[in-house]
Amino acid sequence: MRRVELFEIIRKDHEFGLSKREIARKRGVHRRTVTQALASSTPPVRKRPARTSPKLTPAIKAFIDQVLESDRKAPRKQRHTARRLWQRVVEERDADVAESTVRAYVRKRRRELGLGIAAYVPQHHEIARSAEVDFYEAEIDFPWGRTKAHIAAVRSEFSGASLHVAYPSENQAALFEAISLALEFLGGAFKLLRFDNLSAAVKKIVWGGRRVEQDRFIAFRSHYLFESSFTTPGKQGAHEKGGVEGENGRFRRRWLTPVPRVASWDELNSYLRACCIKDLNRTIEGKTTSVAEDAELERSYLKPLPQERFETAEITAPTVDHKARVKVRTNRYSVPASLVGSKVSARIGALTIELSYQGRVVATHERLHLKNSEHLVLDHYLELAHAKPGALPGSEPLHQARARGEFPPHYDQLWTHLRTHLGDKAGTRALIEVLLLHRKHPSEVVHDAVSLALEIGTVDPQTVAFIARNSSAAPPAERVVIDVGDLARYDRPLPGVTDYDSLLAHGEPR
Repeated sequence: MRRVELFEIIRKDHEFGLSKREIARKRGVHRRTVTQALASSTPPVRKRPARTSPKLTPAIKAFIDQVLESDRKAPRKQRHTARRLWQRVVEERDADVAESTVRAYVRKRRRELGLGIAAYVPQHHEIARSAEVDFYEAEIDFPWGRTKAHIAAVRSEFSGASLHVAYPSENQAALFEAISLALEFLGGAFKLLRFDNLSAAVKKIVWGGRRVEQDRFIAFRSHYLFESSFTTPGKQGAHEKGGVEGENGRFRRRWLTPVPRVASWDELNSYLRACCIKDLNRTIEGKTTSVAEDAELERSYLKPLPQERFETAEITAPTVDHKARVKVRTNRYSVPASLVGSKVSARIGALTIELSYQGRVVATHERLHLKNSEHLVLDHYLELAHAKPGALPGSEPLHQARARGEFPPHYDQLWTHLRTHLGDKAGTRALIEVLLLHRKHPSEVVHDAVSLALEIGTVDPQTVAFIARNSSAAPPAERVVIDVGDLARYDRPLPGVTDYDSLLAHGEPR
């Protein structure tokens, strides 16, 4: 029975006329307890006797205080725990003291010294002044399996409105693109953006906390004319942009739990944007207006954005090696074999790598995010393989094309029939003629043409090309008759020289 219930029973017994002595005898309690219950229905707080630690001498206390003070400058992962302090007290001071006694004293002294206790000053966020930028991670289910997504979040400190954009990796192009999209979503540029010390923005941190910033980050900042602020390195600086840190956790629990299942990165970002729009209807605790209302108010105070978005992609000029590849960062991408030895222009985006030669795009690849990887397109090597047909069967471009589903099983069936009828070299060259049809017709048309050719029992490349042409042929466009009167809207008055004559009339002859 709880003490408050006992007090209630005692008070009811007294109401029925029982004396204190009778109540104490009936309930088996001391008369002092009866007196307390009749004085107040709330039991008094139990007084705990002050415990002393006679074995924790002043010398030991001074030793512990000295160690705790020295821990302020020690590496975070090499500071004393209460258990380690107790071990040192026993070993170095030869003290017979219990571990619980040392733990209690260490806990008390840490609280008094402010060690291990985080305390922060509440901040006032002015309208349109600052926003916070951060990356966080989340698992996403794609058709190719569960993948870690790196999500960039940009959050207004005043309104709490935010935009989340996902990328396969955390890189500079992704950071710039996410901020550009977020500023457009929020309606303008802020005076200040807060970052942690991510390598996409900070090249290195030098003495005194100064940052050497990346050149492209400075150009990006200059384009939108905002100031940048960087947090203290390490966990100590996480609270300096606590708004976006908390937003990341809330957004992940609200919209990314359970793990979303999407078909592509574009679909994932469409989903994240829709979630950000839904979040505008919420009201942050402690406010009376919704996020949407505050965001709309803030929009009128933000600086207008430049007419053109910053070019987030980086441009480099790699040289094509003898295997028709260019190296971008730590990975290699293929280009047409005719460009071996040439310099091409590489446009490095967050998701794609675009390669150009003399102003013409010659290849577009999905950006690789694992080091020392290759993305090779079979089409880039067809002319080379036509001259060297023996190199095609064991080639890496063919292996990757099979893995990506670009070289389906019925192509192997066609290849087998061609080599059986024409021989290895001639059969491989005939297959290459079929593969070259992909440059003229959609992949589905060529796939269906090969399947139909195998079905009717022919393996002639010309037959496959004929079937593909017939499938791709579009019906003639319907002619639209335009009434001659409709052309009147294009009429313009004939030019005249009257204005020039007026200039001559006022001028003096020379």
